[in-house]
Amino acid sequence: MKLIRFGQPGSEKPGLLLEDGRRLDVSAGCTDFDTAFFERGGLEKLAVWFAEHQASCPEIPSDTRWAACVGMPSKIVCVGLNYAAHAREAGMDIPTEPILFFKAPSAVCGPFDPVIIPKDSQKTDWEVELGVVIGKKASYVPEAEAMDYVAGYLVHNDYSERAFQLEQGGQWVKGKSCDSFAPLGPFMASSDEIADPHQLHLWLEVNGERLQDSTTADLVFSIPYLISYISRYMSLLPGDIISTGTPFGVGLGLKPPRYLKAGDTVRLGIEGLGIAEQVAKAWD
Repeated sequence: MKLIRFGQPGSEKPGLLLEDGRRLDVSAGCTDFDTAFFERGGLEKLAVWFAEHQASCPEIPSDTRWAACVGMPSKIVCVGLNYAAHAREAGMDIPTEPILFFKAPSAVCGPFDPVIIPKDSQKTDWEVELGVVIGKKASYVPEAEAMDYVAGYLVHNDYSERAFQLEQGGQWVKGKSCDSFAPLGPFMASSDEIADPHQLHLWLEVNGERLQDSTTADLVFSIPYLISYISRYMSLLPGDIISTGTPFGVGLGLKPPRYLKAGDTVRLGIEGLGIAEQVAKAWD
């Protein structure tokens, strides 16, 4: 299944994206794609319900806003420098253990919402990433069992303000958590829809110029390793997201570096997970 959410901020409802491109409202069958949904076996229950009730599900008008495809996660755990070429372009060593940081859930927005350049920002940057959605509580998970904890996958643009992140001391979270810095979607593909998440093409363009173009085969640390590793240090809850890192081609690594300005269009996609687009807007 391809899970979507739709509607204005604060009034989002759950839906499904069909193979023919139609979006159907499934709010009669569940309330939201949130922690409670995944925790209670919502994917399996929704599949059964939808098979019986598809004909009665309203079609969502084409001009209706695409919301973040999962409800507010308890946390977004990001993995830094998880592509070797990106580590090199950032002038940093390839890590021997995963570099972890958080992104505030308040940064979550829709896949076609504008990205807001923060007040006093000069270095707002882009990062296409594969997001892994956790389907059940994960604590001290053996690597061999880790994929059993995956509900699905999505496109995440891990926007970053590099001065906040790297030049002002403290932790990276400051440069990662600004409002609109975590667009999710357009949809979450359930895990059965993606044959091998380690063989996906991912890319990003700014104003039509392709700047990131790589494959998840280049991940330094695999998805099962990351789930197992992170679950040693914290419980991953249903609906939580692991953002697995970005490949080379970010603005920080260009020569000279290049960052977003108001009016720039960022378009990105991952094989099997759709295409998202954000237009940069100045903070006001």
